[in-house]
Amino acid sequence: MAITLFLRLTTRRAIEVVPAPAPGAQEPAERDRVGRPALLVEHVTKRFVVGREHRVVDAVRDVSLTVDRGHIYGVLGANGSGKSTLIRLVSTLLTIDEGRVEIFGHDIERDEMAVKRCINRVSVDAAFFKKLSPYENLAFAARLYGLPAGEARRESARILGRLGIAEKRLGQPTEQLSRGMQQKVAIARALLTSPMLLLLDEPTTGLDPRSKVDVQVFIEDLRDAQDAAIVLTTHDLDEADRLCDRIAVLDGGRVVADGTPAELKAQVARERGAAPTLESVFMAYTGRSLDEDVEEGEAEAAGA
Repeated sequence: MAITLFLRLTTRRAIEVVPAPAPGAQEPAERDRVGRPALLVEHVTKRFVVGREHRVVDAVRDVSLTVDRGHIYGVLGANGSGKSTLIRLVSTLLTIDEGRVEIFGHDIERDEMAVKRCINRVSVDAAFFKKLSPYENLAFAARLYGLPAGEARRESARILGRLGIAEKRLGQPTEQLSRGMQQKVAIARALLTSPMLLLLDEPTTGLDPRSKVDVQVFIEDLRDAQDAAIVLTTHDLDEADRLCDRIAVLDGGRVVADGTPAELKAQVARERGAAPTLESVFMAYTGRSLDEDVEEGEAEAAGA
């Protein structure tokens, strides 16, 4: 009884948040969008009140960026730099205190429902119904978007197969899958809706090298085949160098560097006399190594 009620409430909330387009309706990303970027972020600020002293902290401060269709835009930053907060703002999970965000010309506050039809998000900590199989989780998500069951099953098998998960694994409880496989299921769930803007918040963190490559190749294929815009946060500088058409470095909630990987590497070599690598770029503009930040985060997690 309790589980049934929970599923009904979850379904109701999800349908209210992400309504399926009416049959035959024109996709919002294709309607009146000529010349407009996939994502426009202008002078966005987000504040939180933290601690017993109710201290006000700017998690994101005056951030501006533009992402075009067919491009992968990387966001690099240490833990606490504002990367995930920025992703949550763009995906409408948080409200903006200052500034504005448009997705394919839709203001995320005034046109929230239209925005939600254009986007999907994958986070580093994907949530599932753990006792259900990958297929059952994907079928549940597909129904929220109005996708027919047969189409959802075929597309689920295709995407997961492309990510290296055999169809025979679709019937196992999700909790029995490895961390890497669960993350691939999360990516497949997001791609079922064919989003034109995909928000990837550290999607390959914790994956084994083979799984990481599978996901990276799939991200490239998605960009090329669907002309999708992708925002990628990552701690992996090699991954950012390989995948990203443009990169922003965040530090203390602000954008401290922005450009193509080649531009940023050339700039740090020219202005700082450093090696032309993204590691040098990160060190130059934040004053620390991203590898050190990852190690500290892993140590904290182990001691928790």
